Amino acid sequence: MAYFGPEIPGILALSLKVALVSVLVSLPLAVGVAYVLARASFPGKTLLDAIVHLPLVLPPVVGGVALLLLLGRRGPLGSVLESWFGIVVA
Repeated sequence: MAYFGPEIPGILALSLKVALVSVLVSLPLAVGVAYVLARASFPGKTLLDAIVHLPLVLPPVVGGVALLLLLGRRGPLGSVLESWFGIVVA
């Protein structure tokens, strides 16, 4: 049987805390967007719906590569962040 060190309970507790906080922060926004998409009709609804469903149909690797290309030092958003604010994301 593998031995788990004394730091494992702390690591698990931190992971659970982060997961709980992320759910509590994102849940109101998610419910609001779902309500708007279900009940309202407005210009750009199809685009918002596509953005909401994108993580469900796009493999995580493709999304990660797209974010790296966007936020990298030579990417369109990454170069602006670096030159204006000194922020380097990737």
